Amino acid sequence: MSTDPESETLPPQDMPSFVSTLKSSKHIIAIAGAGLSAASGIPTFRGTGGLWRKYDAVGLATPEAFKANPSRVWQFYHYRREKALAAQPNQGHLALAMFSIPSLREKIVPGASFTLVTQNVDGLSRRALDQIAEMHPELEEEIRSPVVQDSMLEMHGRLFDVVCTSSTCGHKEHNLDSPICPALAGTENVFAQDAPEPDIDVADLPKCKKCGSLARPGVVWFGEMPWYLTEIGEHVKKADLCIVVGTSSTVYPAAGFASKVRAHGGDQRADFLFLGPSESTLPKALGLQDNRG
Repeated sequence: MSTDPESETLPPQDMPSFVSTLKSSKHIIAIAGAGLSAASGIPTFRGTGGLWRKYDAVGLATPEAFKANPSRVWQFYHYRREKALAAQPNQGHLALAMFSIPSLREKIVPGASFTLVTQNVDGLSRRALDQIAEMHPELEEEIRSPVVQDSMLEMHGRLFDVVCTSSTCGHKEHNLDSPICPALAGTENVFAQDAPEPDIDVADLPKCKKCGSLARPGVVWFGEMPWYLTEIGEHVKKADLCIVVGTSSTVYPAAGFASKVRAHGGDQRADFLFLGPSESTLPKALGLQDNRG
């Protein structure tokens, strides 16, 4: 299933046939991109609307950009952190989270496994699991189990992880502070108004709490190796159905996962294309439209 056509001949928008294919599948993977979080108010940062003020946001997501101007890059990621903290998981996140819970999935696709590979760094997919656990205490133990937690692979890292830049330390920790350091407070509003850029001294940027060195966002930048590639490769090899949601499939290696599933014998009978917001399409496609948490 895809939401971003690249060919002139569009696959069928046949929901009953897709549901039938889903129910006959045994190893299902989903590849999620920025479009999944769009309904939660998270900017995609790509394409014509993908500019952060006068800078190319993609160009800021590199080790070279951080080395050249850590103040600017940290302000960009502070802005993204604040946007993500203010956001809530949408029905697309919740549908995928519910489908990752074996006891719920068993009612829809008996005996099938499921893995979510997300390119998003906003943490909303895991927060969706947390919300379900809060609303359904009877599912909390299952949701906290490794079976569920390990089925969600955040291949581009986590926005709220903070990593030490010292090669002799490398300490990493989860940090939800808002702001992450006093010097960044309010800069998200300055940039929204396209005001002059503050030049924050490196000494005032986020520091490693273990050794005091400069810290960086715990995301995978362009030019760096994505997380879980070996594990993802094994899931792709086994998969007989690949659901692609909210991504234009232009960034590799994630862009090649669906074609690899098809090439090694995934469902050859049909490709399906469902145009429209994933927050309304996913619950229907996964058989969860009447079971939203």
